[in-house]
Amino acid sequence: MFMNIRKRDGREVAFDETKITDAIFRAAKAVGGEDRQTAMELTLNVLKMLKKTYNGNIFGVEEVQDMVEKVLIEEGHARTAKAYILYRHQRTRLRDAKSDLMDAVEEILAETNRENANISNSPSAKMLQIASAASKKYYLTRLIPEEMSQAHVRGDVHIHDLDFYGKTLTCIQIPLGRLLKEGFNTGHGYIRAPKRPTSATALAAIILQSSQNDMHGGQSFAFFDRDIAPFVENATDDETYQAMEALIYNLNSMHSRAGAQVPFSSINLGTETSEAARRVTKNLILAYEAGLGRGENPIFPNIIFKLKEGINLNPGDPNYDLFQLAIKVASKRLNPTFSFMDSSFNSEYGDNVSYMGCRTRVMANRKGPAVTDGRGNLSFTTINLPRIAIKAERNIDKFYKLLDETLDLTFRQLYHRFKVQAKLKVRDMPFVMGQGLYMGSQGLEPNDPIEEVIKHGTLSPGFIGLAETLVALTGKHHGHSEETQALGLEIVAYIKGKVDEASEQYDLNYTLLATPAESVSGRFVRADRKEFGIIPGVTDKQYYTNSFHIPVGYPISVFDKISLEGPYHKYCNAGHISYVEMSSPPVKNPEAVETIIKHMKASDMGYAAINFPVDYCTSCSITGVIDQDNCPRCESPEIRRVRRITGYLSTVERFNDAKVAELNDRTIHKF
Repeated sequence: MFMNIRKRDGREVAFDETKITDAIFRAAKAVGGEDRQTAMELTLNVLKMLKKTYNGNIFGVEEVQDMVEKVLIEEGHARTAKAYILYRHQRTRLRDAKSDLMDAVEEILAETNRENANISNSPSAKMLQIASAASKKYYLTRLIPEEMSQAHVRGDVHIHDLDFYGKTLTCIQIPLGRLLKEGFNTGHGYIRAPKRPTSATALAAIILQSSQNDMHGGQSFAFFDRDIAPFVENATDDETYQAMEALIYNLNSMHSRAGAQVPFSSINLGTETSEAARRVTKNLILAYEAGLGRGENPIFPNIIFKLKEGINLNPGDPNYDLFQLAIKVASKRLNPTFSFMDSSFNSEYGDNVSYMGCRTRVMANRKGPAVTDGRGNLSFTTINLPRIAIKAERNIDKFYKLLDETLDLTFRQLYHRFKVQAKLKVRDMPFVMGQGLYMGSQGLEPNDPIEEVIKHGTLSPGFIGLAETLVALTGKHHGHSEETQALGLEIVAYIKGKVDEASEQYDLNYTLLATPAESVSGRFVRADRKEFGIIPGVTDKQYYTNSFHIPVGYPISVFDKISLEGPYHKYCNAGHISYVEMSSPPVKNPEAVETIIKHMKASDMGYAAINFPVDYCTSCSITGVIDQDNCPRCESPEIRRVRRITGYLSTVERFNDAKVAELNDRTIHKF
């Protein structure tokens, strides 16, 4: 009857009516039908309508499918029609995903995606990102329930590290002391316990790299000073320094993930008071101060100096001199950052709380001991808080109703991901699980599932753009007035309460994250601008403000900013960080830096840092603030500009467009 049909790509191919019968019969079987003869009769009706409608003219696949739906409905096969329409929709999603994937591959081949500022433009990085793009499309179209995947696609929420959805976990605080004491196996043979500091730090770097290859997020040592101390007890300062220098060199050059990036490494220290532990802390900070081979600012590790009264905070404390050294180096190199063991939410754990550079914090545990070592975040998903506020149209009751709906979806999506992750086996994470890094994994066999292990981890809803949310609701953000600050605290406290309820409902460690928004800060605002247009103070920039922060361009004093942001830290038990911006490295004013840090402590912060420009000429090695395109000494244009992004350091050329816009908007906080 018909010779040809037009495919979706424009090609004409031979017409095959059996494909219509197969599709109808497939839909019928989906609702319990078993009569292929009926499917053949319905096909004849479709052919008759096609002949009548097109009268010998060629038609396309979509026109045939439209006709099939029409015939099924008119002939009284409503349930079969519904199944056919659903199948057609699913096939459309798959075709769109394949098309989008090819577009993504084309873009990646031209230049690596800058969602992650720690990934280069190398061939291995491109291959990794092509695999990542394919993985994302698979999970969105084949694994994640459509309600949840479409919420991500629309921009209601952002499922972080989507490409690793069912492959692995986010991050871990590595039990370094045990691994160094017992030895470990990276897959090619057993590595025995070290005896000297240089061997110990070399193995520490290998451990970080091996763990990073099993995970998609950060790798951290919670008690580096304590864990390395046994290996420096009989070592000189010079030998200890050489070991720490080697560690820093390794962590800035030892790549993981097929050579695409160095490990996201963090090191916590500062509260151990033994002579050996003090030697570890002192020499690591000094080696970081010296920089890399030509004096370049190291990017990794992120050093986190833990502050606690009676140990290092005040004159007379045994490690106060190390605090002074940390201030000196932070004023030059942006690291160390500072965590506060005496905050209202950390003090019950003594000095045992540790952070990661991205801000992640894991402590309380409804499934076992409340410890840091051997635990981490399993996954996190960020809600688009400004979008909820825009939709609420300044109606607070409507805002909370929409917020409840989005939070409920997020809790269910995180639980879905947990159940997917729980099906992984030890052999799927051969180092993290196979070598017993994760709490409860010691003694498991390669084919054992990991559900009983990962119950100790955390599932974290996050949020972004509190400032824009408040503007959408009231016309002002929390830097403007006490009333909007009170509303901001009310909203975040409300979210924390709902997260606690989810912990009870699912009997898992749900925690609230002040999201380290890198790619999502631009992604959300682009989606909202497309849907709602330009809204002053809300969608009129290229990014949403990170978590609960005061907008980066708002003129405010150092102390006012700290005082306003401090109260939010206690609600964000999955992680938080605050910064203050300075115009240049405050190397000549350590007293001011100490005053700022102590005000952070007094404002009940958990984790904080100071920011300023660090520029470096790769031609002549001059370091400082270079506020012009060329080096003032040698006129070279090769300037390496180091800035902090979402907790970690990176070079500006690796920032995505949204983060570049945010960087350009950052104002200096008045002191």
